[in-house]
Amino acid sequence: MSGTMTDTIILIAPFAGWLTPLEAVPDAVFAERMMGDGFAIDPIEGLLRAPAAGEILSVPASAHAVTLRLDNGAELLLHIGLDTVGLGGRGFTAKVTAGQRVRAGDPLIAFDLDAVAEAAKALITPVILASEGYVLTLEATGRLVEAGANVARIARVEPRETTRGESIERFERDVIVDAAHGIHARPAARIAAALRPFVAEVAIVTGTARANARSTVALLGLGVGSGASVQIAGIGTDARAAVDAVAALILSGLGEQGSTALTAPAIRSQGPVCASPGLAIGQALQLRAADQDVPEDGAGAAAERVGLDAALAQISGQLAGARGAAAEIAEAHRALLDDPELIHAAGEQIAAGRSAAFAWRAASAQAMTAIRATGDALLMERVADLKDLERQVVAALLGTPGAGVPALSPSTVLIAEDLLPSQFLALDAANLAGICTAAGGPTSHVAILAASAGIPMLVAAGEGVLAIVDGTPLILDADAAALIIEPGAAALSEASERLSATRDRRARDAAEAHEPCRMADGTRIEIFANLGSVTDAAAAVAAGAEGCGLLRTEFLFLERETAPDEEEQRETYSRIAATLGDRPLIVRTLDIGGDKPVPYLPMGAEENPALGLRGVRLSLARPDLMRLQLRAILRGVPAAQCRIMLPMIADLGDYRPIRALLAEVQAELGIADPVQLGVMIETPAAAMLAGQVAREADFLSIGTNDLTQYTLAADRGNAAVSQRIDALHPAVLRLIRLVGEGAQQAGRWAGVCGGLASDPLAAPILIGLGITELSATPAAIPGLKAAVRRLDMNACVALAGKACDAASPAEVRALAREALI
Repeated sequence: MSGTMTDTIILIAPFAGWLTPLEAVPDAVFAERMMGDGFAIDPIEGLLRAPAAGEILSVPASAHAVTLRLDNGAELLLHIGLDTVGLGGRGFTAKVTAGQRVRAGDPLIAFDLDAVAEAAKALITPVILASEGYVLTLEATGRLVEAGANVARIARVEPRETTRGESIERFERDVIVDAAHGIHARPAARIAAALRPFVAEVAIVTGTARANARSTVALLGLGVGSGASVQIAGIGTDARAAVDAVAALILSGLGEQGSTALTAPAIRSQGPVCASPGLAIGQALQLRAADQDVPEDGAGAAAERVGLDAALAQISGQLAGARGAAAEIAEAHRALLDDPELIHAAGEQIAAGRSAAFAWRAASAQAMTAIRATGDALLMERVADLKDLERQVVAALLGTPGAGVPALSPSTVLIAEDLLPSQFLALDAANLAGICTAAGGPTSHVAILAASAGIPMLVAAGEGVLAIVDGTPLILDADAAALIIEPGAAALSEASERLSATRDRRARDAAEAHEPCRMADGTRIEIFANLGSVTDAAAAVAAGAEGCGLLRTEFLFLERETAPDEEEQRETYSRIAATLGDRPLIVRTLDIGGDKPVPYLPMGAEENPALGLRGVRLSLARPDLMRLQLRAILRGVPAAQCRIMLPMIADLGDYRPIRALLAEVQAELGIADPVQLGVMIETPAAAMLAGQVAREADFLSIGTNDLTQYTLAADRGNAAVSQRIDALHPAVLRLIRLVGEGAQQAGRWAGVCGGLASDPLAAPILIGLGITELSATPAAIPGLKAAVRRLDMNACVALAGKACDAASPAEVRALAREALI
């Protein structure tokens, strides 16, 4: 950053404790600097003092935090512990009030160190610089400091003109947007994510319109459709690299190929459109949600901004837990929450004296108006996303539930002006027969969720559907894009027959799922289930699973303050084994580290944790944890039923030490019966050495999620590149072929326990590559078994060969669909 430093203020430690960098705080909101730069102290005393002279801006009623304006204008947030707002003030005593002047070292908040430590997630206390136009410089961290010791300094940055000889790079590129739906929410979020490593200012220009490329809202407002020509313009020290990164993303299709978005017809001017296929018979129920009232006037700009930041962080944290079809939608919503244009517009309202809730609603309304002004029907579907987030953030700010959803009676066909993703997720799916909305579109996020859940849905049905009286009989035929109101006897009879046939097929699949799975030519293929709890085991048995192909034991280790002891592990493994009966149980040893850290197992920060100390590497580094887990597994699961699997193997050097340790533990426990020890193939190295590994390991099981990530060099947690993740990529399939061949040559079996195993379309390819066991989600098992029973081995081998020679995942899918017709 270029600038002249003035008005420097020294910060002293607000209490004695361990000084750490902000990224060490076990909370992404602070660690990823969503609220601003800063540092943290893990305290050893219960009195928070002023780190510098200034004026108290706010102290919440819970007294767990304080905001302070320093004499150079910088604003600081001091937040005692994590998740301490939930204590409601218990254990805290404020020593200051808003508007009070304090000196460095003056008491701010006293707290009961032991009581708060016991009740809170952690005591570590972030000190956050919440103002722009300042820079914070931190002294050496990783050390114990006394209260009053110098720990940092904050200086104002005064803008200055560029000096002679100092060059600012400018670079522009023209590209064509050929993504199917242009730049809508998910592609816009990916563009913003792609720019995170760069400092240059980048804009997307179309005609006379220009938008900040880091702003999802601004990009949506451009209304860029498929086939549009845009200019990418950058200015800054790394402008060329930033522009090239965005251009590469656009030219690659913006991640829309193979995405979860529906392939659906364009919105027609009249009549409903199918957003999720299927047929429903039921009774109408209107959903009429209303906005909550918000106060117009705020309680001070600093307090309102802190409140808004906290609400945004709260909703972002909730979205981070999304799984399945909701995960990508949540990523796009998180990008909107972090949108610089939206936050700036809300900030202007707050600066004008408005409350945070009023400001966020006004900023959202401004963005929605801009998107509607494009006239693009596809882009206007994103208005629902902004409205959804507006309601969630307002509810968080007011501390009240958002607009609720009604209780559903059996066979409800829900009707609404539009439906928000959060509303859909709150519905009782067991009683929801179908959905019809007056507005919306087939590529809306709620349409994706409905399709994933198998709920028939019609959109763009027109205002007339809002006049349908609750309780009116309906037939919702999404396949025919028709809503039949008060159908006659003949229509009801025909629809009932179709529904019955569908249910019969599913029931037939479910009933036959309890029989061993054999292909049409008699080849035996085992269909197992992936499990993460005792409840999952019961669901798997009910679905017809022939065993467990992957028990993710980390569910026992995550989201807790201490590691489970041997007895707790043994008891859990024993319950899962008993639930499975005599079916095989493959227990994967602890797979934490990387993207699954635990607070009681401190590990140094890793620049690329996916390539760091995770899986079996952590077990080798901590043999005490490995020994304890092996003891618990062997004591909890009968030897005849037990199979143990090691994650993240690269070669035999990772396998042999665990084999030796297993033999030691078996001897300690007096277990003479052999216990199978296999490996999970997740690295290209292990796949290429599969034949060598299989000569010593008892079985091989492929984790397609990580294998795909490592093969394609694309982080599945990075929105800028995650669209490249596709397990049907020919490069991944060739590695799977090596595993199948290596296992066969060594007389071992090879399975797949990654996400690809749940896809019936992939089954013939995987079987043709030498896979004899598929471990899927419990819900997918009946349909997967039915699909496998129709296959012939010779045809599968021929299809697999063509798939490995294909040029893209899309071509692989086309081959598979053609073969299955």
